[in-house]
Amino acid sequence: MRYTHAQAVRRLTTLAVFALLFAPRVAVSLSLQQAEQLALEADPVIDSHRASSRSYQARAIADGTLPDPKLRLGMFNVPLDSFSTTEDPSTQLRVGIQQEFPKGRTTVLKQQQTSWLSQAAAAKAEDAQLKLIMDVRETYLNLYYQTKAASIIDETRLLFSKLVSITEDQYAAGRANQQDVIRADLELSRLDDRATKIQSHEDEYRAMLAQWIGQEAWNDIDRDLPMLPSVPDTDDINRLLTQHPSVVAETAKVEASKKLIEVTRQDYKPGVGAFVEYRKRFGDNIDGSDRADMMAAMVTVDIPLFTENRQDKKVVAHEESANAARYSRDDRLRVLKRMLEKDRAIYKRLGERELLYKNKLVNSAANNAKASLNAYQSGVTEFTTLMRAGITELDVRLENLRIKADRLRAQARLLYITGDPAL
Repeated sequence: MRYTHAQAVRRLTTLAVFALLFAPRVAVSLSLQQAEQLALEADPVIDSHRASSRSYQARAIADGTLPDPKLRLGMFNVPLDSFSTTEDPSTQLRVGIQQEFPKGRTTVLKQQQTSWLSQAAAAKAEDAQLKLIMDVRETYLNLYYQTKAASIIDETRLLFSKLVSITEDQYAAGRANQQDVIRADLELSRLDDRATKIQSHEDEYRAMLAQWIGQEAWNDIDRDLPMLPSVPDTDDINRLLTQHPSVVAETAKVEASKKLIEVTRQDYKPGVGAFVEYRKRFGDNIDGSDRADMMAAMVTVDIPLFTENRQDKKVVAHEESANAARYSRDDRLRVLKRMLEKDRAIYKRLGERELLYKNKLVNSAANNAKASLNAYQSGVTEFTTLMRAGITELDVRLENLRIKADRLRAQARLLYITGDPAL
C-alpha cells in the first residue's frame, strides 16, 4: 500500500505521539543543587523583602522632594444683590501660588532614613536567601540519611534472611537448638520494624522539603553523598559577624532610627511658607481710567512655643526606638556568635569521628561479622555471638552514615553564618 506524502507525515506523527505516551519514563533523581535552585526560584519571602527594598527606594526619592505647591483661585468681594464684577471697586479675581518648605533639614533627613530602610530590606532578602539554603540543605541531608539507611537495612535484611536459613539447616542437622531459630526470626522482625521507622522519617522529610520545592521532593535522591562549599577560615570573628546580612539589616535599622531622631529634632525649628498672589480688578475709576491690578506676597513662619508635650516627647520616643534597635542588633550578634562556636566544635569533632570510622571501625565491624559467621558455620561459636556481630556491623554502618550527614549539616549551618561563596 502506497501513501501520499501528507498521509505518510500524519502516520509518522501518530506513531511518534504513541511512542511518547507509552514509552517507559526514566525516573529523574533530585540532587541537592537542584533542590536549592528550585527553592530559591519559588520562595516568596525573598521576593517580599526585595519588593520592600524597591518600595523604600522609591519612597526615598519622594521624601527628598518638596511638597507640591498649591494653586489658589477665587473671586473676592462680589456683591450679592447684583453679582456684578464692575460695580464695586473692591471686587477682585485672585490667582496665587503657595509653597510650603519643611522645617530645617527634614527633607534630606527623611530621604536618608528611607534609604537606610531600603538597605535593611535588601539585607533581609540576602539573609532569607542564606537561611533558606541552610534549611533546604539540612532537610535534604536528613532525607539522604534516611534513604541510604533504608538501603543498608535492606542489605542487612538479606543477610539476616540467609542467617535464618543457615540456622534452620543447623537445627535440622542437630547442630543448633530451637532458640537460635527463634532468635534469628526475631532479629529479622526487628529489622522490619526499623525499616518501617526509617520510611516514616523519610516521608516526613520529603513533606518538609516539598514546602520549598513542591512535588519534586518525592523524586529519588542522588545516591552520592552531597558536596558543600568549603567553610571560609577566618580568625576575625567580630568582623565576620558584623558583615552577616541579618546584622547588616539590624545595623541599617539603627541608622534609620538615628535619622528619625534628627528628623524629629527639626520640629524645634520653624517651618516656612511662601505665598504670591495676583489680584485682577474690574471696572473703571471715577475719572474713567482702568482700575490698577494688585499683587500680594506673604511669608508664614511656624512658632514652636509649646514643645514640652509634643516635640520633646517625640524625641524621647524615637531615642528609645533607636535603643531598642541597638539591643536587637547586639542580641543578633550574640546569637550568631553562639551558633558559630557551637557548630565549629560539632564540625571538628564529627570530622575526628568520621576519620575513626573510616580508618578502623567500619572495616573492623565487617571483619568481625564475617569471622563470626565462619565460626558459627564451623560450630566454634554460639548463635548469640553471631547475631551480636551482625547487629554491631549494622549499627556501625548506620552511625558512620549519620556522622557524615550530621557533619555536612553542621557545615551548612556554618556556611549560613560565614556566607556561602556559591551564592
